Amino acid sequence: MIRNDKIVLRALEPEDADLLYNWENQMELWPVSNTLTPFSRHQILTYIRQISFDIYQTKQLRLMIDVINGEKQESIGMIDMFDFDPYHNRGGIGVMIYKPERGKGHAHEAVDLFISYAFNQLGLHQVYCDISEDNDRSIKLFESLGFEFIGRKKEWLKTPTGYKDELMYQKIAAKK
Repeated sequence: MIRNDKIVLRALEPEDADLLYNWENQMELWPVSNTLTPFSRHQILTYIRQISFDIYQTKQLRLMIDVINGEKQESIGMIDMFDFDPYHNRGGIGVMIYKPERGKGHAHEAVDLFISYAFNQLGLHQVYCDISEDNDRSIKLFESLGFEFIGRKKEWLKTPTGYKDELMYQKIAAKK
C-alpha cells in the first residue's frame, strides 16, 4: 500500500467489483475513459484478475483511492498509470473521484502520493496527463501539482455537442 495520513492507494481486490461496476458504468465518465459500452460484472472481475499482474507486463497500474476515516478506510476513487514505458521512464496518469467526494482535496492528495511513488519507486523521469479543454477542475489540479501545459490536440474528443480539444500536461522529475 502507498499511503500518507489521509489517503491510501491500494491494489484492486475482488471485493471492489461491485463498486467498480457502478463507477465504470456511469455514462457521464465515459468520455474521459474512452468507454463506449457498459461493462458486465464478469468483465470487471476478469479485469481485476488481470490488473494484478506486474506493471512491466501490463504497462498499466490501477489503484483504489481510500480515504482514512479514523480506524476505517472508505473507497472514494481510482488512480491509474497507463502507457507505462520503462525504457523511456514515463507514464500517463488518470484519476477519478466518486462524485459526492469531489472538491474535498482527495484527488490532490492521491495524485501527489502517486507521483511520488512513480518518481521514487518506479524511477520514472516524467509523468503526463491528457485533459479535456473544458475540465477546469482537472486542469487546476494538475497545474497545482507542478504539471506544465505542453500541447493541444485539436478537436481530439468527440462529444454529443461536437469536438473538443484535449490538453497535454507533463511533469518531469526533479534532478538529483
